[in-house]
Parts: sequence; structure tokens; C-alpha cells
Amino acid sequence: MFDFLDSDWFVISLEIVFLLFIIYDAKKYFETKKKEYITNIVLTLGFFIWAFIPFYNSYMTWSEDKKHELISECKKENNETLCQCLDEKIFKEYSFEDFKSLDKNSSDFNEFIKETKEECLDDSWF
Repeated sequence: MFDFLDSDWFVISLEIVFLLFIIYDAKKYFETKKKEYITNIVLTLGFFIWAFIPFYNSYMTWSEDKKHELISECKKENNETLCQCLDEKIFKEYSFEDFKSLDKNSSDFNEFIKETKEECLDDSWF
């Protein structure tokens, strides 16, 4: 039901809203010099960082050649749309270092792949 919370557009929209709050509070602080706006700025910066770090880690730790290597490996075994969906979920879930050190035969990883394949093959209207 709340799958949209993991989507990229939601995180990016949330970051934009946080930036707008920071700009608004900074403007109000310079107009009024009230300390409550500094509290708002600090809290909003905290939430901005809290939302940005997982997004950054999921995409920036994977170099393009490592992504291409994983994608080409999958295309040999499965169809292209399933591979793209699986790869995006893997990029979001694991940093490159975590994925490299992960036991690919572990029950947790196999369960993650099974659930991800079910999600990717689901014909939901979202």
C-alpha cells in the first residue's frame, strides 16, 4: 500500500519540500530575527540529511561499469524488463560494497530476490 515511499520521485519531492522549508524559514528569520526559525532550520536540515543519505548511498556507491556488469549478467538469464526492475531494487537496497560482500546463496538474499521478482512481475496499476 505504501510502496510509493520507496520510489525515487517521492524522495526527490521530499528533498525539494525540505529545501523550500529551509529557504522559507531562513527568509523569515532574517526578517524577524526570531529564534524559533533557527530551530525550524536545524530540524529541517536534519530531516533533509536523513532522507538524502540512503538515496545517495543507493545510487552513488555503484559506478556505471559495475551497474552495467550486473545488468549484463542478468540479461543472459532473464528477460530485459525483469532484469531492469531487479537491478533497480538491488541498487536501492545494497551499496556496492555490501552487495560485493553479500553471500548470494543466503536465505535472506534469496528471499529478497524472490519477493523482488514477485513485485516486478506483478501487473499492478501503480
